[in-house]
Amino acid sequence: MTATAPHPGASPIRRPFTAAALAAALVSLVFGLLLAGAGPASAHAALTGSDPQDGAVVATAPKEVTLTFSEAIAVGDGSIRVLDPSSKRADTGAEPKDLSDGSTVRYGVELHSGLPDGTYTVAWKAISADSHPISGAFTFSIGAPSETTVALPSEEVGGGPVGTVYGIARYAAYAGFTLLVGGAAFVLGCWPRGASVRPVQRLVVRGWVTLTAATLVMLLLRNPYTGSGKFADAFDLDGLQAVLDTKPGAALVSRLLLLGAAALFIAVLFGTYARREDAVEKKDLTFGLAVGGGVVAAGIAATWAMSEHASTGIQAGIAMPVDVLHLLAVAAWLGGLVALLVALYRTPHIGSDAVRRFSRVAFGSVLVLAATGIYQSWRQVGSWSALTGTRYGQLLILKVALIAVLLAVAWFSRRWTGRLTDAAPGEAGKDGEAAEEAADPVGTAGDVDPARAAQLARQQAVLTATKKKRIRDADPERSGLRRSVLAEAAIAVVLLAVTTVLTSTEPGRTEVEAKGASTAPSAPAAGPVNLSMPFDTGGRNGKGTVRIDIDPGRTGSNELHVWVDGSDGKPMDVPELKVALTLEAQEIGPLPVVPDRLAEGHWSASGVQIPMAGEWKLDVTVRTSDIDQVTIDKNVKIG
Repeated sequence: MTATAPHPGASPIRRPFTAAALAAALVSLVFGLLLAGAGPASAHAALTGSDPQDGAVVATAPKEVTLTFSEAIAVGDGSIRVLDPSSKRADTGAEPKDLSDGSTVRYGVELHSGLPDGTYTVAWKAISADSHPISGAFTFSIGAPSETTVALPSEEVGGGPVGTVYGIARYAAYAGFTLLVGGAAFVLGCWPRGASVRPVQRLVVRGWVTLTAATLVMLLLRNPYTGSGKFADAFDLDGLQAVLDTKPGAALVSRLLLLGAAALFIAVLFGTYARREDAVEKKDLTFGLAVGGGVVAAGIAATWAMSEHASTGIQAGIAMPVDVLHLLAVAAWLGGLVALLVALYRTPHIGSDAVRRFSRVAFGSVLVLAATGIYQSWRQVGSWSALTGTRYGQLLILKVALIAVLLAVAWFSRRWTGRLTDAAPGEAGKDGEAAEEAADPVGTAGDVDPARAAQLARQQAVLTATKKKRIRDADPERSGLRRSVLAEAAIAVVLLAVTTVLTSTEPGRTEVEAKGASTAPSAPAAGPVNLSMPFDTGGRNGKGTVRIDIDPGRTGSNELHVWVDGSDGKPMDVPELKVALTLEAQEIGPLPVVPDRLAEGHWSASGVQIPMAGEWKLDVTVRTSDIDQVTIDKNVKIG
């Protein structure tokens, strides 16, 4: 390859490292912004309903409180607590009962009998089926609302310093998996000579170390992350045992076991495989390592698929293997890209064939990502409104945009790859001669001081490396390829960070469903309710009309006014008037109301409590004489 002299005054040695430093600064900034902007992990499961409902006022104390969720959850002692106005436990303290029926996920706790009137607080926390902790609180009142002394923690479960460290470990785990799998695949599938190259070896080993360390941190912090939020509880043996009994805990332990097998794979890849010279034996060993490494990589990817978003929701049986393919494609593309970047910057003679083979691998990975990504997007988003109106959908749009930018940069890399040529054999010979000179810079002279000889050897090695680097950096095709691959790698790291945030964000489909379920009962139609009902007691002057106003006509306290008009349209006094309210759908009532007479034909009652919204039946009893009485009713929607 013809070398082109560098531009005068340029520093071919420092320029690549400056570009790498700028890329590293960009990556650090993006990770910092993502971590700073991320609160406690949103989760797949969400509270979709409760009985009593949030803000409801019930006439009598319920026997139990039930909570309904959008997805399966894991609960334990203290997962649902009911606190009275003085912050004392109003529930019996027993483990929540599983009241689920079919696809409906519902849990309940029994309450003590004889609870006094007042406002009660329901505080709950659980583990979503996709491994994320969830929590919340709401209130309801018995009889009438009251002051309460309950002080709930201001910090949500999964937050605080423990949540921050756990989140960093999650990012590191994905990054380590990408480097481990992608780097190893790059060596086996694209550049077998890279197995003996020290910088590539270090890249893969560091990926293994990062993934292993992050997995251990997540396993130890799992108990405080989902519970107390205190670092000291990381070494609580009882808590650790409880974590091992959960699906996320089992997934983390399985990952550690598979990483043990991955360590053996790395030892063979960079040991026996790198030293093997015979072509037939090396081909057989390549096949064996590819099969074994593929099984281990798929197993590690499955530890995410079986414990996070793919494991719950619709079509979980299809979503989990699709998620495994998606993760493997990400690792093969992005991890291989980093390995290629290292090879281009740290090794002088990676061949054009290796670069072209990786280009084909990257293209295949993009096709797999497109197919699996479309399915995952449909499954997790579900509608155009969720795509633009939820955080998950907005992050997904950002991810697609980053992929588009990455593909555009990759197009330039493919152009540089097409121009790339290998070094001439003579150049390799010169490199060998230079290496020999570095090993014996003083020839065969035996009277040279050994310390001086070692110093000269080091100097010669530095000069040789500098010369090789200057020639390599002056190659316009290889330099252009390095720059474009560096840009790809920087974008790829940002893309990986966004993908990691997506895995801890509540999918758009369930967020929309949860919002719809939670807002439907709590969106009262404010405004007075006006009714007019004719009556006939059957006696003398027994015909007339009852007019009723309920203001404001929603849950909580209301004003009730009743007017009774005779058949002539004038106000009519009656000996007795009673009103009762019944919510038959929830088996609430009848709730009696005895209004006070204000004037001729006009009665009213203050503070009439409507405990929850729904289709209420209004019964009005009118007595016009000692023996003539009638009860009339009418259904009315309140709230």
